[in-house]
This record gives sequence, C-alpha cells and structure tokens, in this order.
Amino acid sequence: MAANDTIADMLTRIRNANLARHQTTQVPATKMTRSIARVLQEEGFISEFEEAGEGVKRNLVISLKYKGKNRQPLINTLKRVSKPGLRVYSNKKELPRVLGGIGIAIISTPSGIMTDREARRQNLGGEVLCYVW
Repeated sequence: MAANDTIADMLTRIRNANLARHQTTQVPATKMTRSIARVLQEEGFISEFEEAGEGVKRNLVISLKYKGKNRQPLINTLKRVSKPGLRVYSNKKELPRVLGGIGIAIISTPSGIMTDREARRQNLGGEVLCYVW
C-alpha cells in the first residue's frame, strides 16, 4: 500500500482495531483524517477522537464503539472508493446511496468533508472518499 494514502491507512487501522476488539486506535493526524473522524463521530460510528503527540508526529486517538455483550463492532465495513491512482468523483445527482441509506458515503466537497446525505442536502458533489456501514 502506498504510504501516501492516509485515508486508506486510516480505514485499515480502524478495521484492524475493530477486528481485534480494541478500545482505541491511532492514526496520523492530518486535516483529512481529522475531518473523516469528525464525520464518523457525528454519524455515531465512533464514540470520540482526540489528538495526542507533539508537533509533526501528532496522532488521532479514535475510540471505537461496540454493541451488545459480544462487543460487535458498530462498523461492519469501511470501503475506500476514491484512490490516489483512481479518483472517483460524483456530481450531486449521482451521489451514491450506501445500502439504501443504512450506510454512509463520506464525500470531500468544496465545503468540506461530509456524508452523502449532507452533500445531497446542500446540493454538492465531490470526491467519494469511502463507504461506511
């Protein structure tokens, strides 16, 4: 995996932490990972995230959510859509619906990172970063 795809890296770390039933996971803090974490938190997929570390080496510590006594991860699937080698854009009419609206698509729009629902509401298209459900 290319080291410069911070989003795929972030998704993989969350995926792996979920599989291992970790309470938290760390991802390098960038503007992008911060925005995605914010959307995941707003949509209730993670409980919280905070920044830790010094200067350049800042990390986001993401607290994962589980449900039930078997601690099933709330996030079943994290799917990277737009990759550095193949960007996927969608205009406002073609914004994807994930699992008929059960999941969310995280879109990078001119007005920032948001869910497909929010982008539709604001009449925006953009780069489809990933699907979460």
